[in-house]
Amino acid sequence: MMKLSVLLICAVLCVLQSATAQVKFGQLCSGNSANTKRGCDSSKYGCGHYGASRSGGTRKHEGLDIVCADGATVYAPFDVKINRKAVPYRENNAINDGIELSGQGLCFKLFYMKPVKYSGSLRKGQKLGTLLSMQKVYPGITSHIHVQMCDKSDPTKYF
Repeated sequence: MMKLSVLLICAVLCVLQSATAQVKFGQLCSGNSANTKRGCDSSKYGCGHYGASRSGGTRKHEGLDIVCADGATVYAPFDVKINRKAVPYRENNAINDGIELSGQGLCFKLFYMKPVKYSGSLRKGQKLGTLLSMQKVYPGITSHIHVQMCDKSDPTKYF
């Protein structure tokens, strides 16, 4: 009986893992239909990939940055439920806004955007909000939307 239970649990977990591994984000920002990732800026702001060094190596980047122009429309990457407001910083600044969403078996946050709302549901391709002016806080950075999984795992495989 115990072997059957273990096999059943394993089968369910394998199906769930397979389902989320196949999820791909649709277009996040107007003007970037390929969801191009932010590379490394020549400025002091570092790189946009998951795990990139931050604060002189004392911490790691916990998300993935997708290129998005200041003022660009941010779209729902698939059908989503907006869970709540989410902010990236303890102290307020011009880009300290975002939302936590769920859909396709994933929970993720999008930072540096002004959402159209902080609760409810949206269909794939509908407007989630507008990218805030990153240049006001980080002059010279490649403007972007920051994608962070709720469990802080690497979102790269979804792009």
